[in-house]
Amino acid sequence: MGFGFCHYNIYMSNRHLARTVAMQSLYEWDFKGKKEGELSAITEKNLKNLAPGLAESEFVVKLALGVEEHLADIDKTIQGYAPEWPIDQITTVDRNVLRIGIFELTLETSIPPKVAINEAIELAKSFGGASSGKFVNGVLGSIYKDMVEQGHPKVKDDKQVAPKSEKNSI
Repeated sequence: MGFGFCHYNIYMSNRHLARTVAMQSLYEWDFKGKKEGELSAITEKNLKNLAPGLAESEFVVKLALGVEEHLADIDKTIQGYAPEWPIDQITTVDRNVLRIGIFELTLETSIPPKVAINEAIELAKSFGGASSGKFVNGVLGSIYKDMVEQGHPKVKDDKQVAPKSEKNSI
């Protein structure tokens, strides 16, 4: 399983490639029923097959296993910000892109919020459907806006305007 061409793009940044491998691993794990203990093996296999020698391999594992560890809370967040879309009706790609985006945006302290949002949008555009980028942008933009309004520590000093939320596309 996987999308197969990632290791051919030598111009793709290491972090972007790492996020791509993490998304592919989460996609495969989700598609196969999210069996406990399988994500680690899937991630290692995908690192070997899709991104051999990737300098950011630890980041891939951190993303994938971080999403797995916080899956229940992340999925509740998705449901709260996209209530018209039951979690099992969101495409597998969009669901897992959102999971990575929410993990990076709300839980991973080393990633700036706007980087997390922009990277998730790029993954959605690359691997999702025609409206995936807008959907991911709408959900993550709304979360970010609420984080700013609530004075979340990760965005406490962020005086910039939140990314444009396209609520109509959700």
